[in-house]
Amino acid sequence: MRLDQRCIVDMIKPQSKVLDIGCGDGSLIDYLCRHHQCDARGIELDMSYVTKTVAKGLPVIQGNADFDLQHYPTNGFDYVVLSRTLQAVNHPKEVLQQMLRIGRHAIISFPNFGHWTLRLQLLLKGRMPMTTVWGKYWYETPNIHPCTMTDFVHLCEVEGHRIERWMAIDEQGERAPWRRYVKLANFFGEQALFLLTR
Repeated sequence: MRLDQRCIVDMIKPQSKVLDIGCGDGSLIDYLCRHHQCDARGIELDMSYVTKTVAKGLPVIQGNADFDLQHYPTNGFDYVVLSRTLQAVNHPKEVLQQMLRIGRHAIISFPNFGHWTLRLQLLLKGRMPMTTVWGKYWYETPNIHPCTMTDFVHLCEVEGHRIERWMAIDEQGERAPWRRYVKLANFFGEQALFLLTR
C-alpha cells in the first residue's frame, strides 16, 4: 500500500463499514478486509481497475464520484475514504458533502500543492511543478482542482465540516512535525490527510 493508505488504515477502527471512493487497485480494501475485519467496498471510475479488483474477489463497482454518490444511503458507512482523488473530481465541495452524508466520518488524502518544493519550482522555472507525488506533466495529469492544506481547511470552515484529525507526510514516510500549525505543515508536507466528521 501507499504511505497515505497506511496512515488511513490507522484512522479506521476495526470491524467498521468502509466505502473507498476511487479505490484503484483495491489494496486498501483488501487490507481492511483481511487485517481489520472491516466490511469494505469500493467505487472506481477506471473500468480496467474494476475488472482487476473484482477478479481478486473484492467488492468494487464502476462509478463516478461526481454523480454516483447520491445513490448511496445516508449513514450507510462508518468511514468514507477518498485517497489522492479529491483533486481529480469535478465538484470537490459536493463530493465532500456526499461523503459526510453517506458516512459518519470522511477520510481524505491529497497531494499538497502548497509544499515548498512546488512553490520553488513555480517561482524559479515558471512552469507547473512535478514531484514524486505529482509525477506527470500538467497536460497528462487528471488533476483539475489541485489545492493546498490551507485551502482545504478553509473549505471545511466554510462548509461546517469538523476536522477531527489531520497530518502532513512526505513520500519517505516522515510526518511533518508541525502538528499544531496547519500553515507550517502546508509549507513542509508533501501529502495531506484529514479525518472529518459532520
